[in-house]
Amino acid sequence: MNRIRRVAVLAISAAMCIVLGSGTLPAQAPAGQDQGAGKQPYTMPEYNAEQACGADKNPTSQIKCLDDFVAKYPNSNLLIYVYPMYYSAYYQLKNWPKVIEYADKTASLGDKIGPNERYNALYVRALAYNNLSPADQTTQAKGAIAAAAEALKLLPALKKPDQVDEKAFEEEKKKGAILLNGTAGQAALLLKDYPTAITYYKAILALSPDEPIANYRLGQAYLSSTPPQPMDGFWYIARAVTSKAATQQQATQLKPYLRKLIVNYQQAACDSLVDAELNELLQLASSSTERPATYKIPSAADLDAARKDMTIASVITDLKAGGDKAKVTWLASCGLEFPDVPGKLIEVTPGATATDPIVLHVAFVTSDAEFQAATTPNMIVNVVGQPEAAKLEKDNPVRFTGTLVSYDPDPAFMLHWDKAKVNPEDLPKGPAKKTPPRKPAAKKPAA
Repeated sequence: MNRIRRVAVLAISAAMCIVLGSGTLPAQAPAGQDQGAGKQPYTMPEYNAEQACGADKNPTSQIKCLDDFVAKYPNSNLLIYVYPMYYSAYYQLKNWPKVIEYADKTASLGDKIGPNERYNALYVRALAYNNLSPADQTTQAKGAIAAAAEALKLLPALKKPDQVDEKAFEEEKKKGAILLNGTAGQAALLLKDYPTAITYYKAILALSPDEPIANYRLGQAYLSSTPPQPMDGFWYIARAVTSKAATQQQATQLKPYLRKLIVNYQQAACDSLVDAELNELLQLASSSTERPATYKIPSAADLDAARKDMTIASVITDLKAGGDKAKVTWLASCGLEFPDVPGKLIEVTPGATATDPIVLHVAFVTSDAEFQAATTPNMIVNVVGQPEAAKLEKDNPVRFTGTLVSYDPDPAFMLHWDKAKVNPEDLPKGPAKKTPPRKPAAKKPAA
C-alpha cells in the first residue's frame, strides 16, 4: 500500500470513514545516478526524512517531525505524502482547525494527486468542520460549502479499490454524499443562505428520504426563508417526527415543537382543532415524501378573513355545506363568543346539582316562519350561573350569549355551546308558579 493511501487510512479510520483508493505511487528511494527523464524528483536525505515521519506513530512527535521536514524542504515533491500525514495526526489530536488547514493544502495540490486523495482530504475536512464550535462553524461556513461542493463533484471520478466490493463501494459513496451535503446545508443555515441550504438538504433526501435530521433542517430552512414557506416547513418537520429512523427522543421533542409552530401560525381558539390538524399532518407526512399540492393549513390571516362579517347564521350555513369552506369557517368560529343567538326552546334539562349547567335544547331561528316550523333542536346550550334559566318554558323564544365549542355534522347537525348566559329579558319574571295542593275529597256519610 502506498504512502498516501496509508495516511488516508489513518485519518479516515479514525473518523469511521471508508478508505478510497489512491492513484499516487509510493515514494521510491532515489536512484544512485542521474537517469535522465527517470530521475527521482527528490533526494535520498529528503526521502529518508519523509520516511522517518511516516514511521512515527505518535501524533505529537510526528507533527514535530513534519514541521522539521517542511522547514528544510518547503517545496518538496513529497508534500503529497506530508500534508495527509499532517491532517491525520491533527485529527487524532482533535485539533480541528489544523485538520482543515492541511486538508485544504492537500486538496490544493491539484494534478499532483488523484481524485481519491483529494476527496479523502475534503471528506476529512468536512468531518473536522462538523466538530468545530458553532461560532467557528459560522466563521468558516463559506469555506465549508465550497469544499463540500468540490468533494461532491469528485464522487463520480472516484476509483474503487481492488479490495472493496462494488456494492459496498457505492454504499460508502452514498454515505459520503449525505455527509457532504449535510455539511454544506448546515453551513448555509448558519449563513442564513436558505435557498442554498434547501438545495443541499433536498439532495440528502433524494438519497435517503427518511433521514430525520435532513427533514427537520429542511423544514427550518423553509420556515426561515424570505418570505417564509410555512406549508413546506411544517411538512418536512412532520416528516422528521414520523421518520422510522428518528429516535424516540427526537420524535418526542419535535412533535410539541411542530404543534407550537402551527398554533403560532394559525392562532386558532380551539386546542382540540390544532390537535386534529397536527394528527392529520403527521398521518399524511408518514405516508408520502412530497406534500400534496392541495394540502394546506389555514393561516391566522385566512381565519381573520373568514371572521369578517361572520354571523352565527353564516357559520351554520357554511358548516352544513361541508368541504374546505366548512373547515376554514369552523377553525375561525370555534372558541368564539357569539352574542344574543336567537332560537326556539325545545327542551330544558335542569342540572343534577346546583353547580351543574342547565342544558337548553334550542332550534336556531331567524324569522317567525322558522319559529313556527321548528320542532327539533340543532343547538345544545350549557347555561352556567343562571339557576333561573331552569324556569324557562319550552316552545318560547330565547336568546343567549355563549362560546361555540364543537359541532356534530352527522347524523343530525348540532352546535354545542358552553359558558352561556340567557338574555335577562327572556328569563321568567318572579317566582315560579306553584301548583296549589289538591283538597281532600269529602267523606261520604256512613250508610
